[in-house]
Amino acid sequence: QVRLVEYGGGLVQPGGSLRLSCVVSGGILGINVMGWYRQAPGKQREMVTLITDTDSTTYKDSVKGRFTISRDSAKKTMYLQMNSLKPEDTAVYYCNILKYGIDHWGKGTLVTVSS
Repeated sequence: QVRLVEYGGGLVQPGGSLRLSCVVSGGILGINVMGWYRQAPGKQREMVTLITDTDSTTYKDSVKGRFTISRDSAKKTMYLQMNSLKPEDTAVYYCNILKYGIDHWGKGTLVTVSS
C-alpha cells in the first residue's frame, strides 16, 4: 500500500526559506511523476511543481526561480526547497505521485508565510 507523508511545514517570515520532504512507502517502482501541489484557504488545489522519472521538471510560473524540486530514490524521498517565500505562498502543501497511472496523495503540511 502506498503511503506519502509530508514533513517540514511551519511558520516563516516573508523572504525566508523552508524545505519540505515527502517520504514514500510502499515501493517506488512504477512511479512516473512526483509533484507538489498546494491549496490556499478558499482556493482550489493547484500544481506547484512536478518531476518525472527522467528528472524533467515543471514549475508554476509564480514559483520559478524560488522553488526547487528534487528527489532521492535511495531514500524514497522527494523535496521542495522554497526560498524567498511570500505571503501568497501560504497554503497546505501536498505531495503527489503518479504510480502505474494512479494518483496518490499525502495528507498535507501547512506552510504559513507571515510577519
